[in-house]
Amino acid sequence: MSWHALEHAGYVPETAPGPIGIFGGMYNATYLQRHLVPRPDVSSRLGELAVMLGNEKDYVTSRVAHRLGLTGPAVSVHTACSTSLVAAAMAMDSLRNGACDIALAGGVAITCPPNSGYFFQEGSMASPDGHTRTFDAKAGGTVFSDGVAMVVLRRLSDAIADGDAIYAVLLGAAVNNDGSDRASFTAPSPEGQAAVIAAAHDAAGIDARTLSYVEAHGTATPLGDPIEIEGLTRAFRRHTQERGSARSDRSRATSATW
Repeated sequence: MSWHALEHAGYVPETAPGPIGIFGGMYNATYLQRHLVPRPDVSSRLGELAVMLGNEKDYVTSRVAHRLGLTGPAVSVHTACSTSLVAAAMAMDSLRNGACDIALAGGVAITCPPNSGYFFQEGSMASPDGHTRTFDAKAGGTVFSDGVAMVVLRRLSDAIADGDAIYAVLLGAAVNNDGSDRASFTAPSPEGQAAVIAAAHDAAGIDARTLSYVEAHGTATPLGDPIEIEGLTRAFRRHTQERGSARSDRSRATSATW
């Protein structure tokens, strides 16, 4: 995926205009946990170090940098649900401070064995019927899925000068933490959500009234959805008291908190 992203952007490491960095993370190493750990014969044949280096999340970006010859920062990011967003925010900072001239940012989640399903437990975040109904009266939980995504980022001035295809412009980002004030370990507080969204608005230098589209975390849990809506409402009310001025997408948030 990293090679495909660079190829799609029109760059290869050998002729890139400067160092290429990579920032990203992965879900739990379920292949290691469920396929390799129960097979001591594999570890004894290959060696525990080789098995660890090929599967643990610490090495996910270093392995890509090694395979593709990337000489910029290679930073593995592990912030649970916000991993890819935090990776993008770190990539932006790296571009701005000159640590690299091109940055890859993304994440991967692949559960082994495939199509393994899950057991529903009352009170957990998993959906009772296999459907995710974000911001819906019938929302009962989320459904986890597999996927991988990688984007190529450059400073806007460089992209324009080199005639790159530009699909979006990132104006700013913000990352925070609720500390001990979160609703639970796996759920943020409305105050923390509002603070990071407001910080992202400020970093981008925009008025919330200019936004017409909001991507949301959208867990579809009875706890998470109301907290997210409350956080968005508080952050947007710094600029406007209007209602229904932005449409939402049941995806990931434009600012990250964990």
